[in-house]
This record gives sequence, C-alpha cells and structure tokens, in this order.
Amino acid sequence: MAKKFHRFIWQSVIGLGFLSGLWTSVGIDPEGILISVLGSAVSTISPDPALRALFLILPTLLLIGSVIGAYRNGKMPGLISVLVAYGAGLVILSSAIIGLVLLGLAVLLAYYSTRKRRK
Repeated sequence: MAKKFHRFIWQSVIGLGFLSGLWTSVGIDPEGILISVLGSAVSTISPDPALRALFLILPTLLLIGSVIGAYRNGKMPGLISVLVAYGAGLVILSSAIIGLVLLGLAVLLAYYSTRKRRK
C-alpha cells in the first residue's frame, strides 16, 4: 500500500494539484503549448479535420482522466487534497510559508485518503 500512497502523492497531489497551480500562478500552460505544437505538426503531416478535432478536445479529456484517476485512488479526501495542493501552487510564489503549509496539509490529506481506503 505504500507504493499506492507514493504514486498518488506524486501523480495527483504534486503533479495534478501543486504543479498545475504553480503553472497557473506563473501564467503559462505547458500542456497547452505541447499539445498545440504537436497538433500543428500532425496537421501538416495529415490535414484530417477529425485529427484536428481530437487535438482541440485532448486537454479536456486529459483533465477529466486525471480527476477520475485522483478520485479512484483517494475518493473525496483525495480530491480535496489535490485542490489544496493546487491552492499551494497558486500562493507559493507570493508566500512561501503559506504555500508550504498548504502543500504539507495536502500531503497529510492524501495520506489519510489512501490509508482510509486500505481498511
């Protein structure tokens, strides 16, 4: 179960929550940039409209998949921990102390959510 806890922390809390909040506070979206570059490269190779439509809905599909994965691993406390981690990423640049406290709280909530599922 420790493996599941570490995977949930790194993928959902740190990856989906904290880093998404950090990128939002900085003002860039690396996923959007990567998808647009990949989409333009693929459209020059194959100008199929269905393929272009896939690249338009791909960010939404990835977000939905990530949220569903976070819910499956941590249920409602897991989703709350991801939201708290997102808030930590948003405020980490303006107040490092508050950001680190929120990130610690998110990790504790994630630990609680994976521990609760074990029983």
